Amino acid sequence: MKIRRSIRLVTLGLMGWLLSGVSSHALDLTGAWATDLSVCDKLFTKKGNKITFNSGSAIFGGGFVVEGSQIVGQLMKCHIKSKEEKGSQLHLSAACLTDIMTGNMQFRAKVIDENRISRIFPEMEGMEIPYVRCSL
Repeated sequence: MKIRRSIRLVTLGLMGWLLSGVSSHALDLTGAWATDLSVCDKLFTKKGNKITFNSGSAIFGGGFVVEGSQIVGQLMKCHIKSKEEKGSQLHLSAACLTDIMTGNMQFRAKVIDENRISRIFPEMEGMEIPYVRCSL
C-alpha cells in the first residue's frame, strides 16, 4: 500500500514538473520585427550584434527592434518596465521617449508563434497589426 502511494506521489510530482516546464517558457522578443517579411532587408541592417534601421526605412512599412529590455521603433525608444503573458496574449508596460515627448505606454500582442505576433488595441476592437520576426 505504501509503495503504491509513493509511486502515485512520484508520478504526480513528475507530471507537475513537466507541465510547469511547458508553461514557463516565455516568448523571447529579441530581434527585428517587421509588418511584412519581404521588407526586412529594406528596414534593417545588422552590424555585428547590433540591428539598426536603414535610412528611409519608414517608406517600407513598420517595424521595431527588441534588444534586452529596450524596444526601438522608427520614431520611438522604449524601456520595458514589465512583461506578462496571459494565455496567448502578451502585455508590456514601457517608458517611452520620442523627439517631442516622454510617457508610459501599454502594448498588447497576440502571440501566434515564436516568430509571429499581432499587436492588438483593446480600445479599438478588431484592430490588429501583424508582425513577423526577421532573420538577419
